[in-house]
Amino acid sequence: MRVVITGGSGLIGSALARELGGAGHDAVVLSRNLSRVGALPPGVRAAEWDGRSGQGWSKLLDAGTAIVHLAGESIASGRWTAEKKRRIRDSRVQSGKAVLEAVRQAASSSAGAPAVLLQGSAVGYYGPCGDEVVTEDHPSGNDFLADVCREWEASTTEVEALGVRRALLRTGIVLSLKDGALPRMMLPFRLGAGAPLGSGRQWFPWIHMADEVAAIRFLLERREASGPFNLSAPNPVTNRQLGDVLSRVVRRPNPLQALGLGVPRAVFQVALGEMAGMLLQGQRAVPRRLLDLGFPFRYPELEPALRNLVD
Repeated sequence: MRVVITGGSGLIGSALARELGGAGHDAVVLSRNLSRVGALPPGVRAAEWDGRSGQGWSKLLDAGTAIVHLAGESIASGRWTAEKKRRIRDSRVQSGKAVLEAVRQAASSSAGAPAVLLQGSAVGYYGPCGDEVVTEDHPSGNDFLADVCREWEASTTEVEALGVRRALLRTGIVLSLKDGALPRMMLPFRLGAGAPLGSGRQWFPWIHMADEVAAIRFLLERREASGPFNLSAPNPVTNRQLGDVLSRVVRRPNPLQALGLGVPRAVFQVALGEMAGMLLQGQRAVPRRLLDLGFPFRYPELEPALRNLVD
């Protein structure tokens, strides 16, 4: 199968491309600048796109093709200024419209529309939910990230009318030592200075990178899989529980957490502005629909997942 990946140079996209290429699929990573694409793993190649239209790359699509749409500005780098928020939103919505345009062009040609589109999203779709268990039928929230996720998902809705199966990837916090949240979280714990953020009671919907990639492959291959799916481990933890596990895994004492001390909420709000809400609030998201379809999580518990990554 040919799988076209937007956001293929990102943390998840690059891991997915490597996995698919190694499994014998034709993995195509879309890039705005082919001259900046480095060495690619076996079975992976790059194609150019502008992130705003289907121009050029729509010819890669046919009735046997899949698209995994992951493109979007990082939400974790830099303060959320008005300009940064605009880029976060526009990069997702405009690239989604480009995917829709490419699918339309393929559908109107002899090649035919692709078989499936896996549309990127995040558990931020649900907004802050306190201690409530959040499954895929939970309504959307009303904060900035929830608004972005709704628009991101909606940007490709029309492919369904063209006969394309569409599944929504509402991903939690992906654990990998290559990049993302985990290396930043681990540093203070390695130094013996880790502490809960704010109250420490907020939920942390995590997933091991191996399970993230495996879940995406699973949804590509299961023809009955459509609609929203929470890509998060079955056992989310609180921020304080996360700190306890990190201390054990890195084998460092954690005196601040032992004393019940945490990083005050006000510190994050001053340092990060609106982005602080992403760290101080969370979702107790569980992957009900993945489990109902029989997806086998390799790492359902946090401590074995972290030990695999660290050891």
